[in-house]
Amino acid sequence: MIQKGDAGLEIDKERYKRNILLPEVGEEGQKKLAESRVLVVGAGGLGSPVSLYLAAAGVGTIGIADFDRVDVSNLQRQILYREQDIGKAKAELAAEQLQSRNHSVQVEVYPEGITAENAEEILAKFDVIVDASDNFPTRYLLSDTCMKLGKPDVYGAICEFAGQVTVFASDGPCLRCLCPEAKDPSGNPNSAAYGVLGVIPGMIGCMQAAEVLKLLLGKGEALIGKMLFIDAKTWSTDLIEVPVHPQCSCHAHTKVHRM
Repeated sequence: MIQKGDAGLEIDKERYKRNILLPEVGEEGQKKLAESRVLVVGAGGLGSPVSLYLAAAGVGTIGIADFDRVDVSNLQRQILYREQDIGKAKAELAAEQLQSRNHSVQVEVYPEGITAENAEEILAKFDVIVDASDNFPTRYLLSDTCMKLGKPDVYGAICEFAGQVTVFASDGPCLRCLCPEAKDPSGNPNSAAYGVLGVIPGMIGCMQAAEVLKLLLGKGEALIGKMLFIDAKTWSTDLIEVPVHPQCSCHAHTKVHRM
């Protein structure tokens, strides 16, 4: 783990003026954000906008977990990176970008990513977990571990022109309530297999960031037990209820499933 930055509890009232003007935030809410810790798992299409907006909002500590390196095909949608970054480690680059935008934010880098061996130890350090990953094994691992630890898991997914957002939490459903097992556990359901319009991860990532801020502030109605779908081709939206599955293994006895 590499630490960058020095999060302070003194808030810059001028910098965060537009936040503070909101009755739901105010100075106390801004201090809450400064004292909060959020882990973003995946520094790609979703993780880029999530982490940028959380840093801009003044979240005190942001963890970035990603073992990948920048590929030229990432540049179409992963707005943290530039052409000169090709071949470099995403987590380190993401930390540098966040620090350059807000020096008061502390960034913790986990270049090994999240694995079954380290998931519980790392996730336990944070208040909210953001699932910005792109594969089923990581998604299930995050959901299972969050349920065990009682941490909210802000989930986002993208494919082609569409995306979806929800919050898995101990007082609501988890990923296994929605889909007990992946049809193809080793597969990538997102952009690598089917493609994605470059702006879609930006839209969904911003929605995930909004859910994180609502959870940290304790304001608004989080998408717990609900999943929001959006299709940019038609601008159709659907908000569906996701119930707790009565036979879900995570709710019956929380444990981390190895895949």
